[in-house]
Amino acid sequence: MRRATWTVAGGRVLGPAPFFVAGIVNVTPDSFSDGGRFLDPGAAEAQCRRLLAEGADILDVGGESTRPGADPAPEDEELRRVLPVVEAAARLAGPDGKPAVVSVDTVKAGVAAGALAAGALMVNDVSACRFDPGLADVVAQEKPGYVLMHCQGTPRTMQADPRYEDVVAEISAFFEERLAALVRAGLPEENVVLDPGIGFGKTLAHNLEILRRLPEFLALGRPLYLGLSNKALWGKLLGLPVDGRGEATRLALALAARSGASVHRVHEVGPAVIALRVALALDPDEPLTPYTEVA
Repeated sequence: MRRATWTVAGGRVLGPAPFFVAGIVNVTPDSFSDGGRFLDPGAAEAQCRRLLAEGADILDVGGESTRPGADPAPEDEELRRVLPVVEAAARLAGPDGKPAVVSVDTVKAGVAAGALAAGALMVNDVSACRFDPGLADVVAQEKPGYVLMHCQGTPRTMQADPRYEDVVAEISAFFEERLAALVRAGLPEENVVLDPGIGFGKTLAHNLEILRRLPEFLALGRPLYLGLSNKALWGKLLGLPVDGRGEATRLALALAARSGASVHRVHEVGPAVIALRVALALDPDEPLTPYTEVA
């Protein structure tokens, strides 16, 4: 498995590591998998602690749902949801004993700026700085870790009728164009990871084609970030309800890790870490580092 490094705010460098796990903390009423569970800041902080204890390398805090058909949240409401959780999470210790690595999942310049000031080190942006042009200025100035994601359309409309001639080639061209624009604006390339946006303006066939051809994205020279957790493609492929997609998620992320994906965004961190450690152990080029046996 590839060793990835990722530079985040303040020049902090994560890795090199064979994988990173980003635990999802949705402080929204309407996210598809866990909407409403962590709206209370105390519940969200408890979830952050639990995810870190299970092995999360990153806490990804989001205050606006990006599920298909979702309406955008007003900026002041998104800030109200996100800032107390970011502040609390940034005070926690990560698995390496350093302050926890907190990411803010937003498309808005004002929310990104507020979260970075509150202690976030990353911006996870489904829009690639296209929905709010001011976001490019924020990330260029603050130089956080940045997730550059592909999305055809907006969350509200993206699943209406997505079409591609060659989905992987078109996403790769999109990454090249947007990455070059961000670097010109002042965001260092080593701060950027690439997310092909599973489920964001893609049919089931598109999503599966992306996963089959993941290694092609490695030619762009940046680590790959994937969000496969409990996604609708598992419902469409296997007929599974949202709360029954965990096993499919874990199998897919283990296979994706072997295909070159480095960062895995998940709801259930503990099982994901187990799946990734098994994938790592089965790589013939990796040294075996077992845990001490527990009686």
